[in-house]
Amino acid sequence: MEALSRMILVLVANGHMTGYLIGTPGGGSINISHLLFADDTLVFCEANQLQVRVLKALLLCFEVASGLKVNLDKSEMMPIGGVQRLRHLANTLGCKTGTLPMTYLGLPLGAPSRVVALWDTVIERVEQRLAGWKRMYLSKGGRVTLIKSTLSNLPTYFLFLFPIPARVALRIEKLQRDFLWGGI
Repeated sequence: MEALSRMILVLVANGHMTGYLIGTPGGGSINISHLLFADDTLVFCEANQLQVRVLKALLLCFEVASGLKVNLDKSEMMPIGGVQRLRHLANTLGCKTGTLPMTYLGLPLGAPSRVVALWDTVIERVEQRLAGWKRMYLSKGGRVTLIKSTLSNLPTYFLFLFPIPARVALRIEKLQRDFLWGGI
């Protein structure tokens, strides 16, 4: 994956791919061309035929050089904003099209960040954990330990990307309090 990353960076440095500019061009901006996590890769480029062809050539070169084949049947092209001829671009690359919001690594991408419903999965996970624990077999110290070690950490992953609404924080706190004091 390091080789693929470097290949993408060379294409961006030579102006063959653009990436996605975050921030203001005058100051404090960063160009993100790709994100890698384990065997998942997100590549950002302009929605035009030339850049999609360059991306396809890059993937073919990577396959030849590394012996690893990118499974384009499992890949999706996601438009950001209005994209003309998206289906044509996806056919050029040989992948499917998708829409935002989508879930990537357990996080909803492209969803409005202040929506309370975004946190429903976190609340459901807290409730599932609580349902699996048998309160009657745990001491108060055991319940405190489970709350601190597990329940308090469930929202942390989401907090990297989204601010927690006060209503959601209060709901999670109430679930923890009820579990501690025997209300569940």
